Amino acid sequence: MKITSAEFVISNQDVKRCPNSGIPEYAFIGRSNVGKSSLINMLTNKKSLAKTSGRPGKTQLINHFLINKSWHLVDLPGYGYARVSKTSKAKFQKFITKYFEQRKQLISGFVLVDVRHEPQPIDVEFMEWLGESGIPFSIIFTKADKLKPNALERNVEAYKKFLTEGVWEEMPPYFVTSSSNNQGKEELLNYIGSINDTL
Repeated sequence: MKITSAEFVISNQDVKRCPNSGIPEYAFIGRSNVGKSSLINMLTNKKSLAKTSGRPGKTQLINHFLINKSWHLVDLPGYGYARVSKTSKAKFQKFITKYFEQRKQLISGFVLVDVRHEPQPIDVEFMEWLGESGIPFSIIFTKADKLKPNALERNVEAYKKFLTEGVWEEMPPYFVTSSSNNQGKEELLNYIGSINDTL
């Protein structure tokens, strides 16, 4: 699948105000410094569709983008290390869970993790919550260009081993990506396209 159009629709903190259309949507989420905005811009071929920042935690709203006039890409606030007040963080963490629990249009979540690091408790806990809640999701490993091929393969295998030994019977679908060189772009978009074709 190729993305030929990507347009901003709405930003808000209230799940009830999300688009009321019945078109499928795919939600992207991860720790605040995982490179989510860069990944979204890479996928959509738009350098500033999702706002990037040197300060983690810039996304604090549910952001809907209409892709190819046929599905929504949803950019969710990062969890974890954002430099926001505890009150603000509690507020948007609450509507994150509400979004996943209440959005009937949601087809799948994508949890982004930095492939340079070993499994982080906050990522694993969020995946466990998705699994326990019966919400389909895939893993997107980001920043693959920051590692040499052998180290990249070793880190991915270590992550797979950690999850399948301690959390999952089998590994969720996963993609290895880099926003710098478009690695994983075709595979990820084809995956979404193949799901859309079955709906």
